[in-house]
Amino acid sequence: MPATKIETGHQDIIHDVSMDYYGKRIATASSDSTIKIIDVNNNNNTIVANLTGHQGPVWQVTWAHPKFGTILASSSYDGKVILWKESANQWTQVHVFNEHKSSVNSISWAPHDLGLLLACGSSDGNVYVHSARSDGGWETVKIEKAHGVGVSSVSWAPALAPGVLVSSGENDFVQKLVSGGCDNMIKIWKLVNGNWIVDSVLEKHTDLVRDVAWAPNFGLPKSTIASASQDGTVIIWTVGKEGEKWEGKILKDFKTQVWRVSWSLTGNILAVSDGNNDVTLWKEAVDGEWQQVTTVAP
Repeated sequence: MPATKIETGHQDIIHDVSMDYYGKRIATASSDSTIKIIDVNNNNNTIVANLTGHQGPVWQVTWAHPKFGTILASSSYDGKVILWKESANQWTQVHVFNEHKSSVNSISWAPHDLGLLLACGSSDGNVYVHSARSDGGWETVKIEKAHGVGVSSVSWAPALAPGVLVSSGENDFVQKLVSGGCDNMIKIWKLVNGNWIVDSVLEKHTDLVRDVAWAPNFGLPKSTIASASQDGTVIIWTVGKEGEKWEGKILKDFKTQVWRVSWSLTGNILAVSDGNNDVTLWKEAVDGEWQQVTTVAP
């Protein structure tokens, strides 16, 4: 289908765009400190809300699973993470996380099977995991000094281990995170007996890691993570069984910084945005090599 241009009304750079679960609305985050909610159903592209509350550039926005209601999280340079909820066509702030001591660069909702959990990566070097309690309050666990010079990105692992298609109970669920940092490293974190521990450290990038994305596995026999770096490369990391070593393969050297990586819902197509203003789509071939399938027209 042809690309559609959407006028957002933002007065400054747009840093993030996130589509809701049903593909009917998008949220946009901007340096103008605002968030726009835009109805894109039937190509009407109508701005339905303008959310204000941050005092600095808004880096990311992300929708929670609809089983929890219409909830949007936003993170900002101001060190705040704000949860917004829509009710009767009105958006309100339902919670503000102030624990972060510096810019919050990345936020990621956990798979809905695990509950309402939000991971946040901050320039203070810590990863914070906020979890909703049954009484409506929130608990926060801090992964101290996750990356010494700042966390740039976080992403949750699928709730089910590789090869598992259907859960038979809560014991099948795993809680894992991947984080990328300004120290050029990628770290895998695993929740064990209530504590987050380092499961693996992946080192192959030669400059700061701008983004990490854990792919959905849907019964595939391996876990896959994509990482994007200031060094110009995207690396595809894979591992089979628990305890095995992660292997990293360079997808491509883009010769310019790579901003973001994002997986399709089925985990078989990877979108990459780079410093040349290009968005390319990649797919793994039968022989295990990754091939570019298209370039998304601006």
